[in-house]
Amino acid sequence: MGNSILNIGVSGLQAAQAALLTTSHNISNAHTPGYNRQQAIQSTNIPQPAGTGFLGQGVHISTVQRVYSQFLYSQGLQAQTQSSQLDSYYTQIKQVDNLLADTTSGLTPALHNFFKAVHDVASNPSSVPSRQSLLSNAEALAARFQGMDQRLSEIREGINSQITSTIDEVNSLAKEIATLNINIQATEGSTNGQPVNDMLDQRDTLVRQLSELVNVTVVRQDNGHHNIFIGNGQALVVGSQSMALKAVPSPDDPGKITIALDTGNKTILLPEKQLQGGSLGGMLDFRQNSLDKAQNTLGLIAIGLAQTFNDQHHLGQDLNGVLGEDFFDVPKPKIISTAGNSSTSTVTASISNVGDLNTSDFQFKYDGSQYTLTRLSDNASVSSATAPSTGNPLTLGGISVTAATIQPNESFVIQPVRNGAKDIATAINDTSKIAAAAPIRSQAVSSNTGSASISAGVVNPLPIDPDLLQPVTIKFHTPSDGMFDVTGTGASLPAINQTYTEGADISFNGWTAQISGVPAAGDEFTISPNIGGIADNRNALLLAGLQTKNTLQGGTASFQSTYAQLVSQVGNRTRELEVTSKAQANLLAQTDQSIQALSGVNLEEEAANLLRYQQAFQASGKVIEVSHSLFDTLLRI
Repeated sequence: MGNSILNIGVSGLQAAQAALLTTSHNISNAHTPGYNRQQAIQSTNIPQPAGTGFLGQGVHISTVQRVYSQFLYSQGLQAQTQSSQLDSYYTQIKQVDNLLADTTSGLTPALHNFFKAVHDVASNPSSVPSRQSLLSNAEALAARFQGMDQRLSEIREGINSQITSTIDEVNSLAKEIATLNINIQATEGSTNGQPVNDMLDQRDTLVRQLSELVNVTVVRQDNGHHNIFIGNGQALVVGSQSMALKAVPSPDDPGKITIALDTGNKTILLPEKQLQGGSLGGMLDFRQNSLDKAQNTLGLIAIGLAQTFNDQHHLGQDLNGVLGEDFFDVPKPKIISTAGNSSTSTVTASISNVGDLNTSDFQFKYDGSQYTLTRLSDNASVSSATAPSTGNPLTLGGISVTAATIQPNESFVIQPVRNGAKDIATAINDTSKIAAAAPIRSQAVSSNTGSASISAGVVNPLPIDPDLLQPVTIKFHTPSDGMFDVTGTGASLPAINQTYTEGADISFNGWTAQISGVPAAGDEFTISPNIGGIADNRNALLLAGLQTKNTLQGGTASFQSTYAQLVSQVGNRTRELEVTSKAQANLLAQTDQSIQALSGVNLEEEAANLLRYQQAFQASGKVIEVSHSLFDTLLRI
């Protein structure tokens, strides 16, 4: 009996000791990140049968287990990856929002000052100071475009750098998780499947850290391994092996860092849409949906302004009596030869209609039978069986491919507006070359007797008619029959027996005018070169009118409204992300609180456990003392 009591007492002593060790371990790790409190699970020993029933044989510790909820842990991973993605996106887009919406360094003040200077020239076309102010403000506007583009390019370079460092961190975590898979399997195998709790906590902590970088899916294996899949299903850790990700230049755009899987034998490019969640997903999402659009829209405005201003400037006359030259240097499309193309393959593209442009990039490819130009924003495309040429271009969405030397299965990316803000510049620096006047002058002959008058006349849109400056005479028949003749030099002249309709357009040699009133028989009107028209402001007024004219996006938006729309979109998205990221952070905090409530160490509870297990230890010691006393009694009998 004494021996039996002794064994029971020893088992109780050992159980209390294990519980004390577990409690002490909990207290020591109360502030260890990722630690789950542990419990020593006690089980009754197999009882001994006797004639009077079964007699108990004490207690043993069956295992030490974590207080852990797989459901809460999975919720925490999901909440963490979404919170990190929103925070990452918000941090980046906030920089763009601050840049675009700044009332002093944004584009709006520079655009306003430039067109104010155009209006000043229109008010006083012969004033050299007004003309110099226009050139200065044009240079300031170009510099503002360039400065904003440079800042966006710096953000883009920062994204590239962060993607590279994030990939290095993902690879490091993957290796550690794979190593822990091996160690956990080996350790648990040597202890008949007893859980190695601290290692499990370490692995869970690493997976949680990984979820901050990218969306994580954990698949648990029977052998204790955790297989880790990231994004939308890309395997990262399988058992004891970890896959290496690699930051590589995009084959379509070397300036864009993207992600590939390094298999050792080859590098497989991963679609960015497969790498969602976490800070990495936030950066990729920001670059594709906000940064690219902001930089392209800024370039679209720059190219639209440069091209439309040039077109109108060409229709005017400068102080030297010469037709206007290019006022701005119009940026050309950026053409990128994709990886694998022959070094001799080339493509030539140009902007055919700035009004049809949007912010989309294009792809030009040749499959061996068809040359295809595709707009990437909506996959609209045009094809031709023959190589495009100047006389037979391939045109879509405002751009034209006019030449191509390309091998089968090769492709090029065309970015018509990406470098627009970067490359815009003023093309003139001489105030006398500002074409504020119209190149033609219309007037009625002084001997006219009727009440008719002729409008000032406007030059028709480009291309300029080679006979634009040839003198033309409009003469009404004698006797009056409501008809007139147009004489002079020109492809359509002379034009005999033209019917007069009051206010109707009369167009010849690239100009258009209207006659109003009642002409008398023999009345004449002339259209001639505007010699000495230094005080003429007609073209300057048309240039100033471009400020509010809808010349972009299919004639639906002006320069300012396009920029305002961009500012609004970025601002709304920034505000949306600010709100949703805070809401997601609160959700993450609530999930973590639930995890802590279940698995976290409560020092007051552990202190109570210390006293409880101390008393159990002392009571078991008392049992051992009683067993010794009983044994001594037996010896004295």
